[in-house]
Amino acid sequence: MPLRNYRPTSPGLRQMTRSTFDEITSDQPHKPLTERLVRKAGRNSQGRLTVRHQGSGQKRLYRVIDWKRDKFGVPATIATVEYDPNRSARIGLLHYADGEKRYILVPQGLHVGDTVIAGGRAEARVGNALPLRAIPLGTQLHNIELIPGKGGQIVRSAGTAAQLMAKEGAYALVRLPSGEVRRIDMRCMATVGQVGNIDHENQSLGKAGRARHMGRRPEVRGVVMNPRDHPHGGGEGKSPTGMPPKTPWGQPAMGHRTRTNKNTGRLIATSRHRT
Repeated sequence: MPLRNYRPTSPGLRQMTRSTFDEITSDQPHKPLTERLVRKAGRNSQGRLTVRHQGSGQKRLYRVIDWKRDKFGVPATIATVEYDPNRSARIGLLHYADGEKRYILVPQGLHVGDTVIAGGRAEARVGNALPLRAIPLGTQLHNIELIPGKGGQIVRSAGTAAQLMAKEGAYALVRLPSGEVRRIDMRCMATVGQVGNIDHENQSLGKAGRARHMGRRPEVRGVVMNPRDHPHGGGEGKSPTGMPPKTPWGQPAMGHRTRTNKNTGRLIATSRHRT
């Protein structure tokens, strides 16, 4: 999936790169699998700003993705490959043999017309979904469940892949894209292959307007604010913070551990922070 460059006819186009969308076969989503998406601009039910730098942007329809892959033993054919504005990966519309249709993430190497299947007896091929206990060691995985039957929660971004390292008792050791090695229940489902649209990370927006189209509002540095607006604000001229980095609400911003769930720590075999 190569990237397209532009002639520098304007400052915004000079650095802009974007996908050629060669793999896209349909520009209209399957309407029964779409939902209305309400944009809240980072505000909660009281109207207060809880997430900064969000707002405006192009209207979107949400595509309902089949994260569970729980239609066991029924083969399906990739009918279309589509662009999804809500995620970095491409999505594919499956036509099942019994007539049902569902969306999945399209892994690298899967094309229109290919057949996929889910279940414990499925072959460990790209696009097939299997429980971890049925997948050979060393296989690349994505859309991995953390709780059996809940649906895939991790390794869903464009170009990402995890690797099945070992099997110990009731758990499988999976190396995640961050480098962390985690124990996951072998009953959990995972899809074979690497998520497609690998060149997504190499794209350059080129201008601020493209970020606004995506719903990203500008970010302002704390050191240029007033003291009442940020702990880093104030001072004469360009001044360093004079204190450890903080968020606008005074919480440590660097070096402070943010994991609060101590129970899941036992499932981490190797931390991503270890070298």
